[in-house]
Amino acid sequence: MATFISNSPAETEALGRQHAEKLRPGSVLALAGELGSGKTVYVKGIAAGLGCQVEVTSPTFTIVHEYPGGMLPVYHFDFFRVENPEAFTRIGLDDYLFGDGVSVIEWADRFPDLLPEKTQWLRFEIQSGNRRAITFDETRFQRNRPPAAEHRRPPA
Repeated sequence: MATFISNSPAETEALGRQHAEKLRPGSVLALAGELGSGKTVYVKGIAAGLGCQVEVTSPTFTIVHEYPGGMLPVYHFDFFRVENPEAFTRIGLDDYLFGDGVSVIEWADRFPDLLPEKTQWLRFEIQSGNRRAITFDETRFQRNRPPAAEHRRPPA
């Protein structure tokens, strides 16, 4: 577990850019934290770091935005307004999570059992003003997951 402090949106975006350098096809990032804590700004950094030249906005009302055109496509999800996990079946969530892009999920803590074991968890906390603490903890929610959810991808 590691915690980074950001003192501005620009620093949060820069941290996302740095993280993008380590991402590979099939990477899954789960972002958790209160409203306004910097999750979407971080995703902007990831998309920019992967060379996606698009405007990044929160997909609150559409569930997912796709950002193609970079080294890897970015699939940006928002679980905030989703009431029922069956919505993810309709959009083919597993196809994204096990595809050739990077999946980044805001409000992922609403449905942690939908995510694969390989998920990297990040917690965003508002400390004051523009100051944010961003904690990387790949096992944060995994240890409470029931064994049956360890992953469900059927063999090809």
